[in-house]
Amino acid sequence: MNHNLQEKGEKKIPKPFKNLDQEKQQRILDAALKEFAEQGYEQASTNRMVKDAGIGKGMLFYYFKNKKELFHYLVDYSLDITIHHYLEQIDTEEKDFIERLKQTSAIKMKTFLENPNVFNFMGTILLSKPDELPKNYHEKFEELQRIGFEKIYGDIDKSLFREDIDVDKAFQLIQWSMDGYQNEKKTQLQGQKMSEIDFEYYIEEFNEYLDLMKRTFYK
Repeated sequence: MNHNLQEKGEKKIPKPFKNLDQEKQQRILDAALKEFAEQGYEQASTNRMVKDAGIGKGMLFYYFKNKKELFHYLVDYSLDITIHHYLEQIDTEEKDFIERLKQTSAIKMKTFLENPNVFNFMGTILLSKPDELPKNYHEKFEELQRIGFEKIYGDIDKSLFREDIDVDKAFQLIQWSMDGYQNEKKTQLQGQKMSEIDFEYYIEEFNEYLDLMKRTFYK
């Protein structure tokens, strides 16, 4: 995992954990992210976490009071990375809506390859029960959605669309189609382990639909 990403959430690191050297911090974070991603919140085992991280169980609970506090920290940590790393890479200078969506899917794959544990853990967050999540989760998740919407849909060149169609309606139809695709995939994949899903396949499939949209609506 990219160590620079860890600095994004440094202000939230509990003091005992913050005092560790960066390599050890990252080893613990990766072990915890992986365990929660593969097992979900309820079935996640702190015994497996400490074994994978190479530390004693007592030390984990010295750094984090309990399993829930650790999970809450990882939620904030992962959302910060998504907002400050993944979304910041989207090039809003690209005014072609379809190409921006393609770019976004490519960045998403790159982010996954660089940070697979964080990416997989994000899937666990979406499937978690409300009482398992930190109090500020909804506020931060809404921020993520707002920034994502602005980055993906803001300041698009609508002159690229065909002149014989209602551009606003075509634009909306593309959004609905893509939202429908993503919601369908979420339903299909629900209950599966995020670490076992072939995301590259779905990105390629997503781009094929985008090409079809481009041939349909563009000049």
